[in-house]
Amino acid sequence: MIVRSRRARAVSVTLAAVLGLASACSFGPPDPDQQGAPPNLPKPSADASDEAQDPSGGSQEVAVTVLAKGLDVPWGMAFLPDGSALVTERDTARILKVGPESDAEGLAVTEAQRLAEVRASDDGGLLGIAVSPKYETDKTVFVYYSTAKDNRVGKLVLGQKLQPILTGIPRSDAVNGGALAFGPDGQLYAGTGDGTPTGAQAQNPKSLGGKILRMTTAGKPAAGNPVKDSLVWSSGHHNVQGLAWDKTKRLYASESGQKKSGELNVIVKGKNYGWPKADGPGSDTKLTNPMFSWPVKDSNCSGVAVLEQMVAAACLDGKRAYLLNVTQNGTVLGTPQEALVGEYGRLRSMIAAPDGSLWIGTSNQEEAGTPAPDDDRIIRLVFSDGGAGRS
Repeated sequence: MIVRSRRARAVSVTLAAVLGLASACSFGPPDPDQQGAPPNLPKPSADASDEAQDPSGGSQEVAVTVLAKGLDVPWGMAFLPDGSALVTERDTARILKVGPESDAEGLAVTEAQRLAEVRASDDGGLLGIAVSPKYETDKTVFVYYSTAKDNRVGKLVLGQKLQPILTGIPRSDAVNGGALAFGPDGQLYAGTGDGTPTGAQAQNPKSLGGKILRMTTAGKPAAGNPVKDSLVWSSGHHNVQGLAWDKTKRLYASESGQKKSGELNVIVKGKNYGWPKADGPGSDTKLTNPMFSWPVKDSNCSGVAVLEQMVAAACLDGKRAYLLNVTQNGTVLGTPQEALVGEYGRLRSMIAAPDGSLWIGTSNQEEAGTPAPDDDRIIRLVFSDGGAGRS
């Protein structure tokens, strides 16, 4: 059954391989090292949910709620300890605070700050955002952003001046990376774009382009990086816009904008992921193949999130979310399932919320999108047995 209201829209999703294993898995709250408290949201009732059947006869309810609307290309999301989320808008250079207060229309959306240092154009602007693991005491937020000549990572206390900690990341019209997240090791990771037609920077160890970088909160190379005094954690990337870790501390990253394939990679210290020598799986043993890849027209995925053994990716060209059931050794079990296909247009940002739900941001208010009247939106995907809304 599909129920539509001003605030919620439940959609029918067939997720048997990933979500139907009700007796074998559940989707609980994130690990304690993830920041944030659950937003004050109701658990969807049976009237606002649908059931996905699994071959063994079990079922898993899935519900989608529109949390906020009227945004302008939301890009990055991160949670604060009070349960609210900070959301960046790429083109307006605004940092928005979403929740925890709500009304009949959804969560309250307020402007926390607009960053004058950002120069947005094409794919560049205000991109990823990460909340300090010590936010309770240092009140610090980190952002990935574009200037007229480069991409940068900076830090700020909301309401105060932005301070760059890393400059010189290559800037281009269409490929700027932008993923930013703290790992379980307390270090700050950034996904960058290659930004050249030939892919020359992805294979150049001296360039910050086409890499995943690992740094301290001062923007310096973190101890234990593959090469001492280098920020580079992995190389051979085209355009990394999503990073997420599972409970085993395994890192997953999206790869978007390649000519043939969209990829989801398991990131291992010091490995080379092939661009531009490889686009999708290849036979060169010196290069690391993706965990999974899709035709680019069905993917071009950006945000990545993890809930227990499910890894999810939000896709722009594919206008869908892919849900993969991942084994303990990091391989995909069964066929990745698709959710929200065509329901909300282009999907970019994605994050696992502290209450065990997924938050996803649309990206329709941009040149490649076809915005609906309420776009752009932030939607919440809830799985039954997952603890979402129970706290």
